[in-house]
Amino acid sequence: MTNTAVNGEKTEPGIKAIRLRHPWRNTFAVVLLLIVALFVADAAMRPAYDWPAVGKYLFDQRISQAAFVTLQLTVYSMIIAIILGVTLAIMRLSPNPVVNSIAWVYLWVFRGTPVYVQLVFWGLIGTIYQSIDIGLPFTEPWVSFPTRVALSAFVLAIVGLALNEAAYMAEIVRAGLLSVDSGQEEAATALGMSWFQTMVRVIVPQSMRVIIPPAGNEVISMLKTTSLVTAIPFTLELYTRSRDIAAVTFDTVPMLIVASIWYLFFTSILMVGQYFLEKRFARGIGDRRPDKKADDATASVAGAMTGVIPVVGSGQPTVVLPPTDPRADSSKGER
Repeated sequence: MTNTAVNGEKTEPGIKAIRLRHPWRNTFAVVLLLIVALFVADAAMRPAYDWPAVGKYLFDQRISQAAFVTLQLTVYSMIIAIILGVTLAIMRLSPNPVVNSIAWVYLWVFRGTPVYVQLVFWGLIGTIYQSIDIGLPFTEPWVSFPTRVALSAFVLAIVGLALNEAAYMAEIVRAGLLSVDSGQEEAATALGMSWFQTMVRVIVPQSMRVIIPPAGNEVISMLKTTSLVTAIPFTLELYTRSRDIAAVTFDTVPMLIVASIWYLFFTSILMVGQYFLEKRFARGIGDRRPDKKADDATASVAGAMTGVIPVVGSGQPTVVLPPTDPRADSSKGER
């Protein structure tokens, strides 16, 4: 405690603030950095990783084409899954018991069985249904297509991934729609909005802040789930293509590293896009800006200072006015 002097006058004793020390936290951070450094140094010198082979195959034409196919599988499957998931979510919220039950059974089947088993089933669809017939039941079909010709392995992979993902997207969308207070829909109806206008202008924009985070995780998960389409079998995606190359060159570990680098590259782009989408749809919700906090605190203090406070024993209330604006006319006095 020390006394300070300003213009020759002594002031109140000052308080010397001492930063709180965290020796164990710093020690733990140093240990972690040493472990990471040792792992990187060991990986750089370990011959099994074969970094020259990683650099050789990282931008190989076969790998880059397989990476593009993986990206196509992810995008096409997610588009179908989102459309079907929204439809299933609306069906789950429907008061019609038949519609609701059909959606529930769909979710039960596709969420209750492994995606690998489903993809194997779709790979055998040509054995179960030899042709796709279009026409009236119990009559000669108008048009008939052989299943193996009409549905390629690429199409079957998209269908299998999309149908499985739609079950999870339906629950995500349903949770987002239920997160919006029912009073919002009632207010929109009172304003004369139709059901479609209410959903598009009121319900969906507010539910997006709840839907975006888990939906972004599902997109990233779909990117990695594409490695399972070898069950169909479809062999042109990234993981299977790198595995086939490794079977010829006997460089299994380097090819796994190459595939992992491409997966990490796509995942990083998706994570950045998810961050900006979350920021876009979370505007005005839980604002953490310091200046806003200060403004809100000032407003709350002003509101707390406004009102009528009874004075004990006087029999008359005392009126407390809010703080006046310093820019206001100085001629205005207190009432």
